[in-house]
Amino acid sequence: MSLLKKVILGASVILIVGLMCAAYMYMKIMGIITNPAGYDHEPPAVPEFARPAILVLSKANGYVHEDALPAGEKMLKELADQEGWDIFTTDNAATHNSEDLAKFRVVVWNNVSGDVLTTEQRSDFKYWVEQGGGWVGIHASGGDLHYKWDWYADTLVGAQFVGHTMNPQFQNADLLVADSSIEVTSHLKSPWTVSNEEWYAFDKNPRDEGYEILLTLDKDSYQTKQGGFIWREQMKGEHPIAWRYTIGEGRSLYSAIGHQGPTYSIPEFRQFITNAVRWVGKL
Repeated sequence: MSLLKKVILGASVILIVGLMCAAYMYMKIMGIITNPAGYDHEPPAVPEFARPAILVLSKANGYVHEDALPAGEKMLKELADQEGWDIFTTDNAATHNSEDLAKFRVVVWNNVSGDVLTTEQRSDFKYWVEQGGGWVGIHASGGDLHYKWDWYADTLVGAQFVGHTMNPQFQNADLLVADSSIEVTSHLKSPWTVSNEEWYAFDKNPRDEGYEILLTLDKDSYQTKQGGFIWREQMKGEHPIAWRYTIGEGRSLYSAIGHQGPTYSIPEFRQFITNAVRWVGKL
């Protein structure tokens, strides 16, 4: 083999290996590949509560939102103290069992990513929601490109994430209140400008599936690349960013806002999450 052919072969091997590694890391970050060892099987000791209680799960088996995870947990603790709720925060998803879930009015998934529940935990959690439990999902909790649990993406969240702004990634954007009479968003002005955030796009408009839209993005207020190989940044027509839904006797509310840590200090956002917890928990 000539030297030139050896050089070409060597470069090709390096390129292929590099592309395979990049593809693996991309799928790992986006939750397409998750580690089964990341499942939790032994729950922590969960106390009994005298007041309405919230379970906050902050677990990342996919992309880790290093700023948003602690900021979201801190915010939720402060809101619980403010509102007179009991709260239990954990990164242990084994809390999603029938005995422990029965102690809570609301479960908040705080930037959860990747596949985090075993088959039995999924069943217990689904039953808990359908029998009257309330779920709030924040940002990354609906931000994986693939979910192994169809019910989670199709029903609990209500739409499949397909991409986010990348040009630049973090931008100011105007959010429009869908209905000012809705108690969850009645405190917000419209438009409401949120600064320096990452904006998600989804495969469909949940409104078409019967979900009640709470907030939409003003598409003229931020930039996109008009497409792209990896990221789909736009949605045709209305671009919802937060919505709610009734599932059996239970309720779910998903907000795609919340990649950046400072967002959790914005008074309007904190009130929005407070109202979200009140609504899903019938508090």
